[in-house]
Amino acid sequence: MDNFQPPVLVRTLTYSPGQMRIYYPQIDGRVNPRIQQQVNQQIIQINQELQQMQNPEARPTMYGEFAIKTNEKNILSIGFLNYGYTPMAAHGMTYIKSQTWDLSTGRTYQLKDLFKPGSNYVQVLSRIIKEQIKQQQIFTFEPFKTISPNQDYYIADKALVIYYQLYDLTAYAYGFPMFVISLFDLQNIIDENGPLGKLAVNSL
Repeated sequence: MDNFQPPVLVRTLTYSPGQMRIYYPQIDGRVNPRIQQQVNQQIIQINQELQQMQNPEARPTMYGEFAIKTNEKNILSIGFLNYGYTPMAAHGMTYIKSQTWDLSTGRTYQLKDLFKPGSNYVQVLSRIIKEQIKQQQIFTFEPFKTISPNQDYYIADKALVIYYQLYDLTAYAYGFPMFVISLFDLQNIIDENGPLGKLAVNSL
């Protein structure tokens, strides 16, 4: 039986100069202090990157928030959102980012790092997503062929969620295209020592 590892403590802080309001997380305790500082600095950097993605005219009134997607077995996966409205624009613009950490080491994971070296994860994920696009009847700007090897993702509810930014894949009206993929469908290619492997124990 696995040793129980309690969720890391997460505090919500607010950055609110002028009319801007950004809610962001900081982890607090239950991990190595060096790793805690490293992760907290990376979280601040992600929020800064999101702010830079906005039109400069939209930045003074930006709104930001986050959502904890996974916080168990020393795996932390967080989604970040930033919304800004440019005066006279037809609508505001929202950007999202995410990051996944192993809090026992402080390591961050790109999509490719979740799978066994040399695995055909791009083809496997692309096939699943292509079928979901068909099932959900999502109109894409161009026929969907494949994901990027380092496509954006987060981990939630024992599933891998692949997502695209607004306008990257389809029209604004569809929102953020998100594709939820069960770990069961990936069990043959996931790295057993990575985040998906740790989360899959006793669940597949």
